[in-house]
Amino acid sequence: MIIKNIEAKVRLATFLAGGSFVAAIIISVTALSYASRQVADSRKTIYVLDKNVALPATQTDLQTNRPAQYRGTIEEFHSLFFSLTPDDKYIEYQMKKAMYLIDQSGVEQFNNLKENGYFNSILSSSSVLTLQTDSIFLDMPRKYFRYYGKLKIDRRSSTVIRSLITEGHLQDIQPSNNNMNGVLITNWKTLENKDLENVQKNTL
Repeated sequence: MIIKNIEAKVRLATFLAGGSFVAAIIISVTALSYASRQVADSRKTIYVLDKNVALPATQTDLQTNRPAQYRGTIEEFHSLFFSLTPDDKYIEYQMKKAMYLIDQSGVEQFNNLKENGYFNSILSSSSVLTLQTDSIFLDMPRKYFRYYGKLKIDRRSSTVIRSLITEGHLQDIQPSNNNMNGVLITNWKTLENKDLENVQKNTL
């Protein structure tokens, strides 16, 4: 009788231990699953400041706004690169900001223009360059763009209007203070940069 009681107590203890172990596993798995969902949900939400008030912006909102951010970065880069005044410090400042938005292809074009005396000619002729965006074609699946604009070059002796067409691709990167949208222009090249008008000024 005593032996049977001991066996029953051993079986009960074994059952309780096994049950506790299984329950602990279930609780752990549930907790990990819940934590993973919470982390995933938190990554889908960022906060933007509107008059110092933090407002949530979901990942869906970000994807919806991405084409606008792409176009904004493309337009900002072209404005920085081409809208210039005859001030070497200003040109240097513009180029420095522009290079945060583009890969090596932008650096190469900048170096080519510099070697060919493009920036020196702006300074020597006191030219003011203003770029106006006509349109931006964007192929989202390929992350390809084509930029169409007109470049006005206002010199002492003449005003020149040029047609500017460029193309490139877009790469998503981590946003930073120097690249707020987290967009990097890659494989950029100029397809057309030709005179449309050349109006001589009366210098008398």
